[in-house]
Amino acid sequence: MRNRIAGMRREMKLVAVLFIAHLVALLFALAGVLIFMAHPALISASPLIQQSFPWGEKLGGMVYILLGAATLLTFGVVTLGRRRTAIFFAVATLLPLTAELIGTSTGWPFGHYAYTDLLGAKVLGRVPFTIPLSWFYMGFTTYLLASVITGALRLRGRTFWSLALGAWLLVAWDLALDPAMARNAVFPFWTWYTHGVYFGMPIQNFVGWWLVGFIFMGVSRWLWRADAPADLPAWLPLGMYLANMVFAMALSLSAGLWPPLLIALALGILPASLALRGAHGLRGSGGGLGAETDAKPAPHVASAPTL
Repeated sequence: MRNRIAGMRREMKLVAVLFIAHLVALLFALAGVLIFMAHPALISASPLIQQSFPWGEKLGGMVYILLGAATLLTFGVVTLGRRRTAIFFAVATLLPLTAELIGTSTGWPFGHYAYTDLLGAKVLGRVPFTIPLSWFYMGFTTYLLASVITGALRLRGRTFWSLALGAWLLVAWDLALDPAMARNAVFPFWTWYTHGVYFGMPIQNFVGWWLVGFIFMGVSRWLWRADAPADLPAWLPLGMYLANMVFAMALSLSAGLWPPLLIALALGILPASLALRGAHGLRGSGGGLGAETDAKPAPHVASAPTL
């Protein structure tokens, strides 16, 4: 028993370390956009910056996505077990990748757009390999966060509302991120070839995001044959969501776009904060660390480990 508790505490410390590394990578990417891309004269001010900036420009976007995926994979294995985490990873990467490949070829379901070369090598020359990883780690984040919220609110039809809210929180993140990353971007990761009502993006894009999110979360839940535990440690999914939402808001602000900040607060951060109503919340124990995982039920383990 003591060995099991100690093992879980070590695993949760690894989750915390990966999450901190993800935060550092986000800050590094923000520094590149907000400081050096906005003030290119600073790059020439130091030989070290001159040598390192091309690497940061090339790898910055990839690194924070890879670390985000690693964080959620580890958290999933610890709290849900290997089987469920592997299922969600496979579904949440393959289905969105298929949708992205179709989207960049036909304009359906998101609209007509194309990726630049700033997010790494592309699958079939169209979609960066990091994009399905981004779908996975933010989709897993929002689904688990929604599961905590619906459990705390004790909603009837919890399965449906977890899927619907999880997909909605995913869309809210894109509402904050997309305006600064595309048409009005300081650092363009993708380009739109159509003009829509939301900062140049079509509403079709966000409808497509919700549908794709709902489908891959729903397929994963169907293969699980059970809902995600309501008593998951909320500190990780909430912290991950807030960090990536703040990152998106900062990028929008750097492009001089204020409305996405208000939209992010009202439609994303505010509903996400309902996770604090959970029985465990950010102070939660690991009550869900084994109740519905692949392994045997686990004893109480602190969810926010000290490093």
